[in-house]
Amino acid sequence: MFYRPEDGHGLPHNPFNAIVTPRPIGWISTRGRMGDNLAPYSFFNAVAYVPPQVMFSSTWSKEDRGDTKDTVAQLREHGEFCVNIVEFAMRDKMNTTAGLWEAGTDEFALAGIDKAECETIDCPRVANAPASLECKVVQTLQLPGESNFATFGEVTGIHMRDDCLVDGRFDITRFHPLTRLGYRDYSAIREVFSLKRPGE
Repeated sequence: MFYRPEDGHGLPHNPFNAIVTPRPIGWISTRGRMGDNLAPYSFFNAVAYVPPQVMFSSTWSKEDRGDTKDTVAQLREHGEFCVNIVEFAMRDKMNTTAGLWEAGTDEFALAGIDKAECETIDCPRVANAPASLECKVVQTLQLPGESNFATFGEVTGIHMRDDCLVDGRFDITRFHPLTRLGYRDYSAIREVFSLKRPGE
């Protein structure tokens, strides 16, 4: 099968998200004039080592936030965010924070998630996350299409849960990262293997 996205695919569900998988989930926390916010984004990844940088994209809008959602609206006010890594054990709480809640809703309280303060930015973080990346916005780009915004941030502080450090390495098998697949499907990473590059 071949299709041009502009012409449609003719399938019951859009296959694009199912093709680009698995995708890590950036559980983004922000602070703004309406309070604290927490929401998951599966258009998320690391993009640079030195200095360390990440990006995430928001692709929806809410009537009470104009052309975007709460996260991007708060970044326009405050310019700082924290990426919290989602473990399998937190899947239901993460899913609760994915709702299109009214602006000003504190998803930490709504989902019963323990909150902690960041060290290098004025922002909340998920207290018991396996890892959290404190970030300052580098730039936000408006992409083609309605309400598509990509935000790039420089990582200014990194939290790692002690039980996830094994022999000096951050061991993801200790918490099983949750990943987004297509449609409403998710997976958890439970198996890891290594490959050496040619010449190593």
